[in-house]
Amino acid sequence: MPNATARNHDPSTDQTGLEPEFDWSRVQTVFLDLDGTLLDLHFDNHFWHEHLPDRYAQRKGRSPAEARALISAHIRKIEGSLSYYCLDYWRDFLELDLVALKQEIAGRIALRPEVENFLTYLQTLGKRTVLLTNAHPDSVALKFRHIPIQHHFHRVITSHSLGIAKENPSFWSSLQQIEPFESEHTLFIDDNLQVLCNAKRHGLRYLLTIAQPDSNLPPRQSDDFPALDCFKQLMNGSAPAQLA
Repeated sequence: MPNATARNHDPSTDQTGLEPEFDWSRVQTVFLDLDGTLLDLHFDNHFWHEHLPDRYAQRKGRSPAEARALISAHIRKIEGSLSYYCLDYWRDFLELDLVALKQEIAGRIALRPEVENFLTYLQTLGKRTVLLTNAHPDSVALKFRHIPIQHHFHRVITSHSLGIAKENPSFWSSLQQIEPFESEHTLFIDDNLQVLCNAKRHGLRYLLTIAQPDSNLPPRQSDDFPALDCFKQLMNGSAPAQLA
């Protein structure tokens, strides 16, 4: 990705990491991830690492430590595959109703700051806005019942409808078949760095990650993609300096 800071250096932006006036006229389509991008990843991290192991231990007569070890080991084994995100797969593997277990802690589902304002902003700009998520459709439906933002999107696409996860190198060519887009005029925001790497290889022009996907964990650094602290940055005439 060309470095706009080197081309149009403004010393006043050195401390903030921002450059003025991202040109929205260059963007036609905006693809947005859900968990960790629009929604606080704390819900999912708490579910997979705390709530689910605890419930599994209670119902299967295992210790919490055993349950966490079993689930964590299987997560590592299938991470990045479609099964990793599939609630039906996990239901069969653990013999538990994951949708019902997620509902137990649904009060933790939360938007990241300024998300709804940003989605409204995209509508005012007339951008085609598409939700692009690995989440299972039942998980998406649960989250939309508690955070009703679906009306902001022209389309909601889960990787399950394509049969491959976003981590799969073939994802973007498969997506083109059902949701045509021009790579040079597309903005994609996702907290998953592997997914962003595949998008970059496919030629997507504008790529952003999220600095703090989980509000309960410290912000992270990315050397490969500019990181967004808050969606307000894309609404006040500025953007991470590498987004050019």
